Amino acid sequence: MSDPDVRLRRFRALPGLFAEAPTWLVATVGAALVVLGALIAVRPLTSLWVLAVYAGASCILSGVAELVRGRRPGILRMVVGVVWIVVGIALIAWLGVSIALLPIVMAALLVVGGLSDLPRLRQGPLSARVLTAAWILAQIAFGVLALLWPDLTSVTVAVLFGLRAVVFGLTLLWRALAPWRRRLRATRASRDPAPRGRIIAAAVGRWVAALLVVAVSAGAWMVSLDLRAGLPVVDAFYSTPAEVPDAPGALLRADAWPGTAPAGAHVERILYTTTDLHGAPAVASAIVVIPDTLPDGQARVVLWDHGTTGIARDCAPSLMMNMFDIQGIPAVAQAVSAGWVIVATDYSGQGAAGDFPYLIGQGEARSTLDAFRAARHLDGLDLPAEAVVWGHSQGGHAALWTGALAAEYAPELHILGVAAVSPAADPRGLAQRIIGAAGSSPVTTLAVAWVLIPYSQAYDDVDFAAQVAPAGRAIVREMSARCASQPGLLVSVLSAIGVGSGDRLYLGDLTGGVLGARLDDNKTLGPWGAPLLIAWGGSDEVIAPALQHDYVGELCAAGVDLTSHEYPGLSHMGVVTEGSGFLPLLVSWTADRFAGRAAPPSTC
Repeated sequence: MSDPDVRLRRFRALPGLFAEAPTWLVATVGAALVVLGALIAVRPLTSLWVLAVYAGASCILSGVAELVRGRRPGILRMVVGVVWIVVGIALIAWLGVSIALLPIVMAALLVVGGLSDLPRLRQGPLSARVLTAAWILAQIAFGVLALLWPDLTSVTVAVLFGLRAVVFGLTLLWRALAPWRRRLRATRASRDPAPRGRIIAAAVGRWVAALLVVAVSAGAWMVSLDLRAGLPVVDAFYSTPAEVPDAPGALLRADAWPGTAPAGAHVERILYTTTDLHGAPAVASAIVVIPDTLPDGQARVVLWDHGTTGIARDCAPSLMMNMFDIQGIPAVAQAVSAGWVIVATDYSGQGAAGDFPYLIGQGEARSTLDAFRAARHLDGLDLPAEAVVWGHSQGGHAALWTGALAAEYAPELHILGVAAVSPAADPRGLAQRIIGAAGSSPVTTLAVAWVLIPYSQAYDDVDFAAQVAPAGRAIVREMSARCASQPGLLVSVLSAIGVGSGDRLYLGDLTGGVLGARLDDNKTLGPWGAPLLIAWGGSDEVIAPALQHDYVGELCAAGVDLTSHEYPGLSHMGVVTEGSGFLPLLVSWTADRFAGRAAPPSTC
């Protein structure tokens, strides 16, 4: 037996305990394992926990066996035995770390296992050697895939561990039937003394198995390549300079945006300084859409706050070369035609390094206002200190906060109006509705991760570890690291389906306690020193219209003058896509703000 095989047995020492056990015990344990395996196969988080404990217990038993009857010299035997016991205790004591390292361990075992099979390429008939070659390549291929998709690897291993327990249980039951099987083999041998047919069938089976192994491996690689195709690249432009000014809104870097610009405009991307919700220095990026023809005198400025794209750094809209198609700014053609400059922040933590303030109003607003400050320093562009703010979904939340915070945070700037479209204005109310309506669906699993991770980074009293089951923490971090527009999000959905099947991934009340209070902290009721427009689709499937009615009602009760519109039949994205009845209103309402006309009558 090869050295890798010997080492691997240390992690699965328990099967050896049944090698010489009585038949009745083997049968009993086998039946129990079949039942246990079936249960944990559909509960991946439980399965991962059992797997870590199983590996730890195996190491401890191996260490004890080494101390009791090892063949090494005395001192070496004691050292090896103690090391295995310590490793086993560590695996059990630090389950979270053990599970987080699982994809790396699996990748290593697969690659090492494949390489250790190389000597077998010279053994057996041709069909056996071909099957061995296919199996070697498959192990190496899946070892690499395990590193590329660690969350899906963990879920898959968890399910397979449960199935393996079932198989091992069935194996023990089969072993318990050994006497009967020996009699059956003797009977068959007397009837078929020449097993040539079985030899041919075995060879054919190996050829078929080799083809299947190659097909599955190649298919997995092709799917992986498709899912990773077109991933945004965070280039050197977004790196933080060695020296960064303390003042927020300083322009650090600017160049031509490499994507496809709207007709009649060119686009610059900028890197600038800002602050997080605590006032700590941060860096953010943005794009500036500049019409080729600007009106006489100073240009007009629209500040655009984008909707949900994910929470990872590479989810920045400015990294999407076709962002005006997939993460489009509403009415961009009309804005360019009117000569309006659009400043669209990525928010800190997207594009530039840092923590992303998802539904964290102070962070979103500061990124928006500082993008405006920085854009005013662009060479050859004379921008006024006045702007209208637009935002959709998460960006609607950001727009509300930008308008409310501007006078305090950036008193030299003047916000002429705020248009919040389908805003996630009440984060706690939205969370309560999503969790209550969808339960443990993949959408809920991802949505909670996208909120929980940024909130735990922004607030010391929001404890990520206390909110997520230990076996699921690494999985949650991995699956939330993909963007909404990337094909790889499918892997996150599959992982969410896996961890949500029978296990409780999130612990405690996600809309109560400290987290609920922090969500409440990020609902703003103003004040706004400028006209406020709130609009949404009557068939919004993401943020229920009832939430918008409740929020508008709360603002009206607080004495806020605003204009609100619901568009029957329009979905969450439908209200901002071409052909929406809202877009002409948005453009005319914005033009009125630039012209200094009176705000429309309040709809309260």
